[in-house]
Amino acid sequence: MGIKHFIWKNVTKNVKNYYLYVFALMMSVALYFSFVTLQYDPALNDVEGSIKGSAAIKASSVLLIAIIVTFLLYANLIFIKRRGNEIGLLHLIGLTKNKIFRILTAENMILYFGSFFAGVFIGFSISKFIAMILFKIMGIDAVAKLQFSSQAFTQTAIVFFFTYLFIMIMNFVFVKRQTILSLFQIKSNVEERVKKPSFFQWMIGVLGLTLIIVGYYVSSKLFDGDFTTINELYMAMLFILGSVIIGTYLFYKGSITIIFNLIRKKKNGYLSIKEVLSISPIMFRMKSNAFLLTVITTVSALAIGLMSLSYISYYSIGISAEENLSDDFGFVTSEDFETFQKVLDDQKIPYNEKKIEGKKVEMNIEQISESTLKELNIDLENYPIVVISDESLSDLDVSDNEMVFSNYSSILRNVFSFKSSGVVEINGSTYELIGNYEDSILPYYLRSGGNPTAIVDDGKWQQIDGTTVLYYGINIKNKRDLKKANDLFQNINFEGEKPHSRLQYIIEQKQMSGLMMFIVGFLGLTFLIVSGSILYFKQMDESEDGKEDYTILRKLGFTKQDLLSGIRIKQLFNFGIPLIVGLLHSYFAVKSGWFLFGTEMWTPMIAVMIFYTALYSIFGILSVSHYKQVIKRAL
Repeated sequence: MGIKHFIWKNVTKNVKNYYLYVFALMMSVALYFSFVTLQYDPALNDVEGSIKGSAAIKASSVLLIAIIVTFLLYANLIFIKRRGNEIGLLHLIGLTKNKIFRILTAENMILYFGSFFAGVFIGFSISKFIAMILFKIMGIDAVAKLQFSSQAFTQTAIVFFFTYLFIMIMNFVFVKRQTILSLFQIKSNVEERVKKPSFFQWMIGVLGLTLIIVGYYVSSKLFDGDFTTINELYMAMLFILGSVIIGTYLFYKGSITIIFNLIRKKKNGYLSIKEVLSISPIMFRMKSNAFLLTVITTVSALAIGLMSLSYISYYSIGISAEENLSDDFGFVTSEDFETFQKVLDDQKIPYNEKKIEGKKVEMNIEQISESTLKELNIDLENYPIVVISDESLSDLDVSDNEMVFSNYSSILRNVFSFKSSGVVEINGSTYELIGNYEDSILPYYLRSGGNPTAIVDDGKWQQIDGTTVLYYGINIKNKRDLKKANDLFQNINFEGEKPHSRLQYIIEQKQMSGLMMFIVGFLGLTFLIVSGSILYFKQMDESEDGKEDYTILRKLGFTKQDLLSGIRIKQLFNFGIPLIVGLLHSYFAVKSGWFLFGTEMWTPMIAVMIFYTALYSIFGILSVSHYKQVIKRAL
């Protein structure tokens, strides 16, 4: 057999045995190429503010490179170790290490660059679809076109060429350092097996669970007023991060073994074939893979958390717009208000108008303040609030010496909240706070960035001294005319302070939040493929190592279905435990500060978790399928 024929035989065999590695390589190239193509998309560049969008994509592509390169180097390490016997055999029959390295280089070149060009083709094919998704999310009225970007191809080729060089250096070092004996022993090295957990391992297991639980508890108290300074808040965040990460490592290092050992002890050591193939391997394998599983779990939690927060921000845009901007259009000068009125009248667009006069005062809110961060230097005795008369509202009548707060910022409600009742003081006069008015009355920029608006009796309001605040609002009667009205609004050069358009606010927020959600989702999807593939490769290793055990079990009379039932439970643990722990980490992380990003937590977060779990499960199913083939070949 010629050397060229030998190389080609090895390539075809490796493609068959490591098809997911080839698939992951192609998908890595496809995802990167299609992502970078967006950076040079003319349709995106023509949109207002797209320079920032292109810059965000460019910056995110660096992180995408780090994820992909780390994955490919790790996958290659597993790939080359699996071929230890083959490399040792070639060395044994007289081939020098340099000759073996040249054979590996030629094989990898065919495999790698074949996958590269296939990945570029896939990335080119899906680039239009990805652009359509981005434009849809951002609300951009542009047509996505299928076009090949030479700049994106050059950038992708450079990244993956240098990745290939790193892989070759890794292979060279591996071949040079190994002896014939060590090459034949690589596959025979198995994880440490412990018959009975030691006292030290018990301590590690209990400490791991304790650290995770304590981290969760502190995160739930993060914004409850228990931490009253910025430094305390930062220290609490660092404690949570350290506690959860260290706890996760110790959980895999000791807690898993302890838990499954208790299960085995409860059964007095009499385990069924399902439990032998599932519980026993998990007890010993997860301990040796603790660091890898900790990294996968932590980054999975980070990906799920960021995807959830970005979706919360996007999902809450409409509600936030109504909370921050009380009307379709708002003005602070009568001249601008009358100018826009004239334009709407000329276009025969019906509307409702409102005029509110308020007074900005300094209020003593000590008795109704529930929590505060000391370092924010909030003066509770002279707190700035706008007060309006109940005559401004047709559906509210406030009694003498009473006060009602209007709905205020959700962020303020969680960070610096007010009681629903109590006594406040304005200009020496006291008022009894009796409740809240659900609707937002003034836009956020007139009420100090989200503070409530105070509503008092008209007679009392006349007696209050304060700085006059004027506001004029317009609401379009027929919402089908809103877009037309907004286009007219954007074409007017107003003379006073910049007025607001709620629809324009929503459009701008959609573009910004949509871009961030797309980028975070794209990076999260890439890491999902990476982490799922790594766990799959580990299961490939374990399946090959256990092939002799499966042969013995089959000879003892156990059927293929008996073995597969245990394997399915094992994969449920292998993929399910890191997933569940990652989901829990992300849940407590999101729950502690989700209100800083939007107004609704559960729907966006659950949607992200279901999506992530569904895609992650695919790798578990593929792993069971691979075990099925190994078991079939075992007899």
